[in-house]
Amino acid sequence: MERPYILHMFTPGRQMSPFDINMAADAGYQVIVPYCEVGADGIAGLTQDTIFSRSPKGLLRTGIFIGGRDVVEAADMLDRAKASMFKPFVVSLMADPSGAYTTAAAMVACVEAALARHHAKGLDGQRVVVVGGTGPVGRIAGVIAAQAGAQVFLSSRGGADAAEAVARETGKRFGVSLGGVAGGDAAAVRASVADADVLLACAPAGVQAVSADVLTSAARLKVAADVNAVPPEGIAGVAVMDNAKPLPDTAAVGIGALAIGNVKYQTQQRLLVQMHEAESPVVLSFPEAFATARAFIAEKAA
Repeated sequence: MERPYILHMFTPGRQMSPFDINMAADAGYQVIVPYCEVGADGIAGLTQDTIFSRSPKGLLRTGIFIGGRDVVEAADMLDRAKASMFKPFVVSLMADPSGAYTTAAAMVACVEAALARHHAKGLDGQRVVVVGGTGPVGRIAGVIAAQAGAQVFLSSRGGADAAEAVARETGKRFGVSLGGVAGGDAAAVRASVADADVLLACAPAGVQAVSADVLTSAARLKVAADVNAVPPEGIAGVAVMDNAKPLPDTAAVGIGALAIGNVKYQTQQRLLVQMHEAESPVVLSFPEAFATARAFIAEKAA
């Protein structure tokens, strides 16, 4: 009898996301087991229970997925799981807390493609402002953009001090330089985006973070992307289906939530399939998600 494909799903939360469970099933995993309220201290024991119960051949049909909501905690859990294994007792690992890694990767990949297509530029040297930058997607989008050479600033409604604190913590954890800016009111947002080349809106659903009036101050703006699919638009004038569509009264193009969401879905699905089909164990986090999102966009453009 062939060994089944098993995916063990660890989350610090009270439940595992049904979205992730569905995606895992569609990727081909036959047995999907969620483990809830798992702390970092529990990762080593669960990982070693996973690896010691199957032969090396069976381990190729075994994976661990790490969810939750905290992007730093998920990265730490991924590192602990990796450190708990040794050859030949190794399985594939993937982290995507609240979909933040794949959503952020899709968002930045879409922006990069729009910069290249409409402005003949990459992210290197661009000033990127992330509105809602202290949330899960905003933090990782900022890290990915910074790793690609952008000058990144995380904006917070809690003010400049709160933004700077999150920027320092995030930058230190992932080895990049991030700045923080205030975004508590329209005047603060206007000041923060005045010199922005790229605007990433990662604010809570149903909140318009950037008004049309504020956009008029962004004279250098090239691309504005928004992950909010719930009305009103997170960035005024950026509709959910927009895919590098000219943004009214600006020189920029806008990318909406569903355009980003399609790339996010394809990215997560491809990563799970990669784990399922891997001939040797893989470790997948947001850098791999960004590479996968880039590849999917390039395929579409070919």
